[in-house]
Amino acid sequence: MALVSGTEVVNECLSRGLVAGAFNTTNIETTMGIVQAIERVGVPTFIQVAPTNVALSGYEYIYDMVRRRLETTDVPVALHLDHGKSLDAVEGALAARFTSVMIDASEAPYEENIATSARAREMCPPEVALEAELGSIGGKEDEIGPDHASNTDPNQVGHFVEAVQCDMLAVSVGNVHGYAPDARIDFDLLADVRSASSVPLVVHGGSGLPAEQLGRLHEFGVVKVNVASDLRNAMIRTFGEAYAANPDEVSLIRVSKEAVAAIADVVERRIRILNPTAA
Repeated sequence: MALVSGTEVVNECLSRGLVAGAFNTTNIETTMGIVQAIERVGVPTFIQVAPTNVALSGYEYIYDMVRRRLETTDVPVALHLDHGKSLDAVEGALAARFTSVMIDASEAPYEENIATSARAREMCPPEVALEAELGSIGGKEDEIGPDHASNTDPNQVGHFVEAVQCDMLAVSVGNVHGYAPDARIDFDLLADVRSASSVPLVVHGGSGLPAEQLGRLHEFGVVKVNVASDLRNAMIRTFGEAYAANPDEVSLIRVSKEAVAAIADVVERRIRILNPTAA
């Protein structure tokens, strides 16, 4: 199947009562593992990459790799720009034919966030979904984190969504990027944000949240949950264990295939946790 718009993934999930995992890729092993899991479970999904992870390949290589792997897959998948911190990043992803983008101006003052996010909306063709962020999510992703984390203010949500015309709203409600074993969703705050929002919500930091919380997110209008650190750790751990077992190991393809299998298992578990009634 060809790549589909992020809007199509969202609508399919809403119609089926599902939550789309959004899994960050970096290379071919990560991509292969993600798609293997998608094929096993059949839940519409986002594959995404952050600007910090295209430093080696560029957006075009990521697009080509994902598109080619999905040619034999019949599950709807969108290719998403994760945490586009600038309009240049949005422009780069759009030029490479990404089908969904995130503009993250959440660290800027409120009115500046609106202006930048609305400009990103203008840049995106109608068929490309736009995710924007209100409230700044804490923690670090690729060793980069906000100077100041702040919760999403429910009183700002309605005005922000209307002004930006985004398709999804990323929120800060206790979720934290990266591995954060103490991170917990404030479900009372999430409920207030959901009541104020006319668009589905996105929760980042899925690697650090407990399974019982991830399994409840569908009750609160969450349609997309980002997972990155779990996948990267699975790959790094696989190579580290192979080296520890045999420092003279030279079969790169064997270890790479083991990494693909490990990543696929992580992704499948996360999709099933997010969709307990569909598992």
